[in-house]
This record gives sequence, C-alpha cells and structure tokens, in this order.
Amino acid sequence: MKDLKIGKKYIIHSYKHNGNIHRAWDEAVLLEITKDYLVFGNNKTKVTEADGRTWKTKEPAIMYFFYNRWFNIIGQIKKDGIYYYCNMASPFLIEENAIKYIDYDLDLRVFADRTFKVLDKSEYKYHKEKMKYPETVDIILNKELNSLIEMVKNKKIAFNETAINIYYDKYLSIKAKN
Repeated sequence: MKDLKIGKKYIIHSYKHNGNIHRAWDEAVLLEITKDYLVFGNNKTKVTEADGRTWKTKEPAIMYFFYNRWFNIIGQIKKDGIYYYCNMASPFLIEENAIKYIDYDLDLRVFADRTFKVLDKSEYKYHKEKMKYPETVDIILNKELNSLIEMVKNKKIAFNETAINIYYDKYLSIKAKN
C-alpha cells in the first residue's frame, strides 16, 4: 500500500467467496488515505458483470474501502440527496492497480431520509450454503452489519453528508486537472 497516490485511477474487482469474479468497475480515483480506510470517487463509470454484460453508473459516487472492516460504503450523490449502498464484504486489498474484495451478498441500502433496509438476505442464505461460508464469516458479517447500522444512525464517517460533498468537490478538482 506504500505506492498509493492521491489522484491515481484504480479499477475495482468484486469477487464471490468461491474466487469467481462478480463485478468490475473501470474507475475509482483515490481521494484520501487514512489509517482505517481509503476514499475513492467516480462518476458514470462502466461496470462489467460476471456474465460480460456492461452498464454505467448513473451518478457520482464516493466510496469508502476499509482495511479491517467487513463492508464497503458507496455514497451516491443524487438530485434529491445522498443515498448509500453498503456491501457486506471482506476487507480490501490492492494488487495490480485493482481494489479487490469478496462480496458476501448482504447489502444495506440507506435512503436520503436516513431510513434503511437490509437487502439480499435470501441470496446470502443461498450462497452461504452453496459456497459453504465458514461459521466465523457468518458471525463476523452479522456483527459488522450491526456496526454499520450504528454508523448510519450516528452519522459516522461516510454517513456524514458534509464529508461526501467535500470528497466530491475533490474528485471534480482532480478530474478537471486531468
């Protein structure tokens, strides 16, 4: 991680527990390096699904990837406010210019009004059995999901709208220079 550079463009690779690629994003610009997480930004970036289908994200996003937490957070800047999509996922690593993590199906959707909903419980249950997630992973994910919900309620880290807006301005500034 010593060669991280603010403004550098990375790609994102999401995998499943069995090692198969799940999804890839073609841009994540590094905006901030902290001791606990990295912050990236992108906008209208191309996403490639495991089956080869592609699509583009609709709005700017500020993404938080944590060194030691089992989730990542995407703040989506929409016309009517900031929404969040949180993936329950392994801590990330960076290799070959790619941010890599294992996606564990469960997601937390946080709406602009701060209400939230846990998504994809049946997908999690299905993959947990099919891919034989260890019980330790199940325990960690449930604990981390509860921690994530507490972060939402207390407006911690990514759930502070001012921080999202500051990072978005930084993203725009970096993109304007390139």
